[in-house]
Amino acid sequence: MSKVINKVPFGQKVAFGVGMFANQMFPAIMGIFMVVLVQDLGFPGWMWGVIFFAPRIFDSITDPIMGFISDNTKSKWGRRRQYVLIGGIIMGVSYIFMWQLFKENSLQFNFWYFFLWSILFYLGLTLFSVPYVAMGYEMSDDFHERTHIMAVAQFIGQWAWVIAPLFWIIMYDPSWFSSAEVAVRQLSIWVAIPCAICAIVPALFIKSESTLHKDYEPLNTSNIGNSLMKIYYSFVEAFKIKEFRKICAATFLIFNAFNTVAALTFFVIVYKLFNGDAEASGIWVSMFGCLGAIGTTFIVIPVVTWMSKIFGKKKAFLIAQGISIVGYFMLWFLFVPGKPWMYIIALPFFSFGIGSLFTIMMSMTADIIDVDEFYTGKRREGIFGAIYWWMVKVGFAIAGALSGVIIGIVGFNPDLATTDQQPAVDGLHAFFCFFPMLGTLAAMFIMRNYGITEKTAGDIRVELDKRKAIKVKDTVSNSHDNIELEKTSNTTEYNVG
Repeated sequence: MSKVINKVPFGQKVAFGVGMFANQMFPAIMGIFMVVLVQDLGFPGWMWGVIFFAPRIFDSITDPIMGFISDNTKSKWGRRRQYVLIGGIIMGVSYIFMWQLFKENSLQFNFWYFFLWSILFYLGLTLFSVPYVAMGYEMSDDFHERTHIMAVAQFIGQWAWVIAPLFWIIMYDPSWFSSAEVAVRQLSIWVAIPCAICAIVPALFIKSESTLHKDYEPLNTSNIGNSLMKIYYSFVEAFKIKEFRKICAATFLIFNAFNTVAALTFFVIVYKLFNGDAEASGIWVSMFGCLGAIGTTFIVIPVVTWMSKIFGKKKAFLIAQGISIVGYFMLWFLFVPGKPWMYIIALPFFSFGIGSLFTIMMSMTADIIDVDEFYTGKRREGIFGAIYWWMVKVGFAIAGALSGVIIGIVGFNPDLATTDQQPAVDGLHAFFCFFPMLGTLAAMFIMRNYGITEKTAGDIRVELDKRKAIKVKDTVSNSHDNIELEKTSNTTEYNVG
């Protein structure tokens, strides 16, 4: 008998996608606003480094804890919704206060003021993002429906990256604001309020069943030590799944390589195309990000969703990343001084790399959560979501450091014109095009033999549904380091190498 596909209503997919807009808009604008700390408020390099890395380290610690809490919450509202609601409110409030900085205050005051509010913001981000991502994983148990959910979410979320680059123009336009310092104080309000509303939409509109009578781990003060050990063992068990290790490593390589050179975009465009004249570059720095995001929204996501259904998720991933390599290669030839419009030709190809990544990988993670349940009997969307996004955040932090290393390697000096440092500018251009290609090729090599197909995922799902129907608690082995995910007989058992 064929499995009945439980379609998720389109309204539910949109509600989840609206949350993704907030999840991406907050950090997208944060990266633009932070330039003001150095450019306008005089933060030295060490303060920038502390503000950039310390909150993210805090975030990486709290994410797995929040994943465990979310997975084991007993509530009539379910496991996720209340945290998404509270986290969204905290993000909005702290984001506004974080940017109320004034030159008149001392440098030390501004530093500690911003630092402490940013810690609160990242706490809110953890409370929101970990259970929010887990909500998406558990919205459907169908192989292709999961991809559709993530495609809708990424389509909506990508608008953050279309809008965010435009803030470069607004912030430094004297007809809008007298200074960038004034701009961030006012714009933070206009960003935070609508984004906070978007963040709480999933909590209000996505359905969730009561978990009051579920057999979860106790969450109380007397169980703190035991809970921390269980978080650790949950991490260990998750990484025993070979396919999960593959998607984490591939995501790390692609996202890290992309963001390493993304930080160089301004310098490559201004110094390669406009001989170091930032004013002459006009809108072309902003347009690179805007047009790339528009290409992702209207071309990449629909095409990748279609390819995933026709060819399967692994082949769709490999094809999309192959197209992105073509785009990176084209950028080597299409960055022509004085002709900035030529790079537009490469953007539809270039956008397939990062644009397809999360649509496919988040869908794959949902399949892997089924594999974990097959072997452990536990549903741990929160833990798997926390681990996956922890890899993304670590990659982002490393990318920030690597971009500085690249600038040092090529000997680039932003105070000099292109004519005085042509080899350095050419070096930045080379890294911009070829460094992401290396990361992408390594990720494709890792994913070449990814083993979860529609058939194996469907077989596992049928067995899980059978267990739930007859309420049988099977005892299964946790030693599944080399899962091959191949059906061995007419029963629903899989090889554990």
